[in-house]
Amino acid sequence: MSAELIKGERYTDTRGVLEYFNAFDLSEAVRLYKISPSSTADVRGWQGHRLEQKWFYCLKGSFVVNLIPLSKFNEGTTSVMPEIYTLHEAKLEILRIPAGYANAFRALEPDSELLVFSDKGLEASEKDDFRFSIHQRPFIEAK
Repeated sequence: MSAELIKGERYTDTRGVLEYFNAFDLSEAVRLYKISPSSTADVRGWQGHRLEQKWFYCLKGSFVVNLIPLSKFNEGTTSVMPEIYTLHEAKLEILRIPAGYANAFRALEPDSELLVFSDKGLEASEKDDFRFSIHQRPFIEAK
């Protein structure tokens, strides 16, 4: 199963703006955390999980995200290109990263914030954690 974008919607009237993700089933999520990178120059990754899936939502600013199946991570860097997604606060999209994928990401704007949901608790996540050097596989910028 590959990654997917879950579309949100926006409703505006005289009282303000309501943004919602009715297509996002939160029943699988057991924890959440927010990432606020200190620099747009830093790439965070590569990190993956065989059993854990995650959902990324850009609260503020924008991010470019690279995804590669863990099963193909150690193949040649030119034979397997990452899936590339750009998340932006105005787009109203949640990126679902299925179990079995490694990810790397970078903020595209200062003060960007990424909200991450996970379907595993911290202890299970730590036991299922695979980390690779960012130099092991090139990070591809947004198109």
